[in-house]
Amino acid sequence: MTKADLIEEVSRVVEFTRKESEVIVEAIFDSVVKSLREGDKIEIRGFGSFRTRQRQSRVGRNPKTGARVDVPAKRIPYFKPSKELKDLVNQETAGAAAPPTAASPDA
Repeated sequence: MTKADLIEEVSRVVEFTRKESEVIVEAIFDSVVKSLREGDKIEIRGFGSFRTRQRQSRVGRNPKTGARVDVPAKRIPYFKPSKELKDLVNQETAGAAAPPTAASPDA
């Protein structure tokens, strides 16, 4: 699903215009980015949490030349799905991938 698909889905579900839905989706994304920049953690119950993690500086290699490159320390965004979201995602695939159960011997 792309951002445009998400905007269309919001527009369809809440019966807003596409432009109104785009403003809503943009506002949510902007709020998440702003909070992460400020170092805050965002928790959406039943969905997951967003936070940043600190990566240490390291020495990397340029894959083309093999030269050493200093990679500076940086913060990266990280998403951790909730248990509910994991269960919902796996519930769909579990039904299709579950092996057939054997018939009981009493039948």
